[in-house]
Amino acid sequence: MLFVFRNSARRSLPYTGFAGPWINSLPTRLSVRHSPSNLTLCLPTMDRGIKRKAETTSELPKKTIKIDGYCSTPARRTSTGEEIWPAPRDQLESAYKFVRECATAQKPTLIVPDKDADGLSAGVIMYRTLIKLGLEEKNLSVHLVRKGSNIHEEYERKAMSEMKASYVIVLDQGSRGGLPVIDDESAKCMIIDHHLSDDFPKNATVVSGCHCPPIPTTALMTYEICKELHPDIAQEYGYLCAIGTHGDLGNTLKWIPPFPDMKETFKKHTKKVINDCVSLINAPRRTGTYDVITAWKALLGAEDPKEIMTDKRLIEARREINQEVEKKTHTPPKFSKDGKIAVLKIESEAQVHPVIATRWAGFLKSKALEIVMVANYGYLPGKVNFSCRVARCARGRDPPVNIIESLKAIANLDTTDLVERLGENFARGHKEASGGIVNAAEFEELCELMKVGEKAEKSEQEASTKKVGKSPQKNTLNNYFMKP
Repeated sequence: MLFVFRNSARRSLPYTGFAGPWINSLPTRLSVRHSPSNLTLCLPTMDRGIKRKAETTSELPKKTIKIDGYCSTPARRTSTGEEIWPAPRDQLESAYKFVRECATAQKPTLIVPDKDADGLSAGVIMYRTLIKLGLEEKNLSVHLVRKGSNIHEEYERKAMSEMKASYVIVLDQGSRGGLPVIDDESAKCMIIDHHLSDDFPKNATVVSGCHCPPIPTTALMTYEICKELHPDIAQEYGYLCAIGTHGDLGNTLKWIPPFPDMKETFKKHTKKVINDCVSLINAPRRTGTYDVITAWKALLGAEDPKEIMTDKRLIEARREINQEVEKKTHTPPKFSKDGKIAVLKIESEAQVHPVIATRWAGFLKSKALEIVMVANYGYLPGKVNFSCRVARCARGRDPPVNIIESLKAIANLDTTDLVERLGENFARGHKEASGGIVNAAEFEELCELMKVGEKAEKSEQEASTKKVGKSPQKNTLNNYFMKP
């Protein structure tokens, strides 16, 4: 077999003096690999005026996290195949009856919505539906709980009782066992909520979607109930349903069954307008002044979502919150010893901890990370308000991350009475988005149980330096020339 070294190789070297040593460095003894008889071997050229392009190597595609759409979660079904959504059928029937009775009774009615876009939107849908069904507006009133409070606090129960309502409708809150909503045995109460709970206040008519996947928002549940009671609801209040639902589930939600068809709503009101309304409605309750009443009045008084966009107080509140989020969001996280929880501690009078938790949950990545927790030491005196979100890198894992169970499991590591001292406001909300309000001392104990800031003990294999991987290139000179 004849090897032909083309002269072009030698001519193309920068200096002929380099050619000899380079060629002489080749092995004198060659083991020839079987190859075609007409093989021509071209040595690498080194043209001075032409830059050689680096050989590209095929890279494995980066792993992407595939997250199924929220609405793709299979709905539960009855033995006859009927979907159990947005709540069990018997609960929905009870809700229809309650609302009709309330409207025709013409008695004082109290609506108690939660403070966020979901709760306030649900409240406006219910408020307007009752009026359409004939309830005089003079019989309607609204109660908004104080900053950092809930309807189960004694002073809130007292404030609601003083309004002498015959009917009380609680929206997007109240999913906790305990005393009746108000201390009036003659008053009737209905709770529409989606937060995880199997216990509720005594003597209440309950409509809960917490066990009806894909879990609906309270605004969506209220919309589904009310549109069965009056023909105008679906067309006129679809935007309120969208504001509340996007407020809880985000602006990338795909409206597919069992969620209602909202194409007509989004033709009339673009998603950009809806999403801008969400941020404006949520802004006042996040400020240090906790100006929820402004958001309620703006939402109730607007006949079109574009009217909300021009409210000066809402715009100012959003600007204030954006500045505070930007100021506090750069706090570096510390991790639990097992790496499953990232903890960020901030101090702010504004309710920015949920926003910051959501941001970091989409940013941090690791194989161990499951939960991002943001603890606010400045929202309420002597308390820590904390919000938890499932890290984006942990979504879709099997089994799925359950924040509530994880928090309770950590608290149960304590051998004293920490669980009791954490109280009923610990680990509330949803499996994917939870949090709580606890005393600062108890929260520090919780951090000690998580061993926040302690480095994990690495095995010798993990501590060793990474080995350099083999080159992906398979066709090399070694395939042709072998050392003796």
